Amino acid sequence: QVQLVESGGGLVQAGGSLRLSCAASGRTFSTYAMGWFRQAPGKEREFVAAINWGGGSSDYADSVKGRFTITRDNAKNTVYLQMNTLRPEDTAVYYCGADRWGAGSSMGADYEYWGQGTQVTVSS
Repeated sequence: QVQLVESGGGLVQAGGSLRLSCAASGRTFSTYAMGWFRQAPGKEREFVAAINWGGGSSDYADSVKGRFTITRDNAKNTVYLQMNTLRPEDTAVYYCGADRWGAGSSMGADYEYWGQGTQVTVSS
């Protein structure tokens, strides 16, 4: 069982930056691929970024490539999402997910555990 808690969301102006964190419970964090997804009002949850269990491979949605960076610190049981050059269309609730021994999937169905989400609002 893994519990995930996201933090770091907030209100920021377009062009600004935020860093989201997702802290995981348990002693097996390093065996989980971690992903970030987001859901805007009236839209389905969509993939943002993922990193494999070892941290050596990552993947991004085209809409965030070059602006967002996913990293992990297995010693701290935490995965981060650095978001730069934010746009109003990045406004959403951001969720992190955990996928045991995963490669960093872009499919939400591959993730066994989810956090409660953190709101990111980008004003124009």
